[in-house]
Amino acid sequence: KLAAKAISRLQSLPSGNISLLCDVLVREVSDLTGYDRVMAYKFHEDEHGEVIAECRRSDLEPYIGLHYPATDIPQASRFLFMKSKVRMICDCSARPVKIIQDKKLAQPLSLCGSSLRAPHACHAQYMSNMGSVASLVMSVTINEDDDESGSDQKGRKLWGLVVCHQTNPRFVPFPLRYACEFLLQVFGIQLNKEVELAAQAREKHILRTQTVLCDMLLRDAPIGIFTQSPNVMDIVKCDGAALYYKNQIWVLGTTPTEPQIRDISAWLLECHDGSTGLSTDSLMEAGYPCALALGDAVCGMAAIKITDKDFIFWFRSHTAKEIKWGGAKHEPANRDDEGRKL
Repeated sequence: KLAAKAISRLQSLPSGNISLLCDVLVREVSDLTGYDRVMAYKFHEDEHGEVIAECRRSDLEPYIGLHYPATDIPQASRFLFMKSKVRMICDCSARPVKIIQDKKLAQPLSLCGSSLRAPHACHAQYMSNMGSVASLVMSVTINEDDDESGSDQKGRKLWGLVVCHQTNPRFVPFPLRYACEFLLQVFGIQLNKEVELAAQAREKHILRTQTVLCDMLLRDAPIGIFTQSPNVMDIVKCDGAALYYKNQIWVLGTTPTEPQIRDISAWLLECHDGSTGLSTDSLMEAGYPCALALGDAVCGMAAIKITDKDFIFWFRSHTAKEIKWGGAKHEPANRDDEGRKL
């Protein structure tokens, strides 16, 4: 009942907007729990995290858009979040209470599922450095992709976290924690639908484009896949594409010069003649001798052979973008200006 209105608002949202779904979620969790800051924290493919939605007290520094290294949440913690969906720390500065274990027990007690478990000293210091005293963290899980699960029965994976911070000690009673956990389950179902719909839409677009392009090729008109719409750049995420066909060249987007494309074709025929193509993140790492001459405009390449001597190329530029990191990579002994460990 505590989360009924919040669940109703989530379920009434229009589909196709994950950002809006996350924004509404953090507002609802903030209204339910009263924490100073509530964040939706998404894990990227390389396991680093990003704050993609936030509801905070007006005088607090915004964290929205900040990225955090994967090491900020170790694999052991991620494993625990898959097992125990809610983790509450009432006061990170509180003195831990010693657990007295019966000597008859053969193994140490596991407190993994305990809501009273004290935080690790490193995490307590981490919270202190962020100006946070209390926290409530809830996991968001979705279905694994078919290629990730490797079986007909889909498993679950950790998509992200909902993280609540408070600048003073705070205890959330069990009924409210349970309501938040149920709200997160509903959110996970909604999110899973959105992720699957987006994946299906991408797949349909690719298949539709493939059909059109293959039809052009079957009609012996490879030039059409560059001069008509859709074209080869609609099927692969790239910065440019080129067709080397019957000693002529057609280009789209950012590509090497025509002499450079001819040189790459000659290199492929000489060094990769036994294959039907090549895919690489870096032409330099792939051993192309003139990679430096391509500059920053061209770095990665995918090439397929359409005849004995003709190719279709896709090119990607160097990936360089500014990322706002919220967690700095310090040496263990480093301290800040006030002498605190970082």
